[in-house]
Amino acid sequence: MQLQSKLPDVGTTIFAVMSKMATEHNAINLSQGFPDFPISDTLIQLVNKHMEAGKNQYAPMPGVPELRSAISKVIEDKYGYLPNPETEITVTAGATEAIYATLAALVNEGDEVILFDPAYDCYDPSIRLNGGVPVHLTLEQPDFSINWNKVEDAITDRTKVIMVNTPHNPSGAVLNHQDLKALEELAVKHDLIVISDEVYEHIIFGHSHESALKYESLRARTVAIYSFGKTFHATGWKSGYIIAPDYLTKEIRKVHQFLVFSVNTPVQYALAEFLTDPENYIHISDMYEQKRNIFQGALKDSRFEVIPCHGTYFQLLSYKGISDLDDMSMAEKLTKEHKVASIPISVFYKNKQDDKLLRFCFAKNEETLLKAADILCKI
Repeated sequence: MQLQSKLPDVGTTIFAVMSKMATEHNAINLSQGFPDFPISDTLIQLVNKHMEAGKNQYAPMPGVPELRSAISKVIEDKYGYLPNPETEITVTAGATEAIYATLAALVNEGDEVILFDPAYDCYDPSIRLNGGVPVHLTLEQPDFSINWNKVEDAITDRTKVIMVNTPHNPSGAVLNHQDLKALEELAVKHDLIVISDEVYEHIIFGHSHESALKYESLRARTVAIYSFGKTFHATGWKSGYIIAPDYLTKEIRKVHQFLVFSVNTPVQYALAEFLTDPENYIHISDMYEQKRNIFQGALKDSRFEVIPCHGTYFQLLSYKGISDLDDMSMAEKLTKEHKVASIPISVFYKNKQDDKLLRFCFAKNEETLLKAADILCKI
């Protein structure tokens, strides 16, 4: 049978490629964004408790009511807005499903979606699979900022959505108040939907997280996406949620119910209990800031240039002063010869822009970070 691929230019994700390479060459894996330290014992005990209590069958399609209510309270405490748990909150199988379900629900054939490179790798394929047209704009160096004049110039009568990500993966940049006001102004002026990927909301350093939910006119047209996996370093649980006004939520749930229908039941009940104590999440930035500082400090005598990181658990390093290799070749060399795996940043650009930057995950034990940094300092 002759099969025509819907994504002929897409192969295995770079995260799987580099993690496989790290395993094959016994390298320290700072490529894929998963922690190597345990999650909360309390959270594990809560999951077990609800499993033992028989909470093992399908959850309600939008998420268990207890979890949606707990999320609503957390959002009110953080951003001053109380979303309706019944009509504005949907629990998803991680942020990737949330992004896909949102694009599938809201993007029609030929609709243009503005996104910013370097962009997380699921954005562009998800847009194209649903008939949309990705419009790639480039974040400006050296601070990976958005030029809002260029954004307005890129808006056409076919533009339907703008996608933003703050704190930003892979750069660690964050949007500020002026950015959100500029986004709000453009979205209202041109009647656009905003998809705000905020999965690293709890991992931000020296700044307050500027959520789209803080801004009333923006909130009325925004789908905000979050991840329990990132927040509670339990990436394998694949649990997250969407907050959106009811008219958008209604459409997103139509797709969500046919993608996964519902999300892991005992995990939802456990998270609902866990969220009732703010101590379980308000210190997450402190923990990761310490890890970032340990990693950066251990690299101070290296030949790599440390790029400022204001959020996420990723650190960019420039190797311009070390090698002329392209970033994919450099990442392979570091993995195979020096036994430290990273992610080349060119893979996050539509045009494969190569700025000699590599992304390293510092969501690791101190011992792991120091060992990796020691190797990098000898290069």
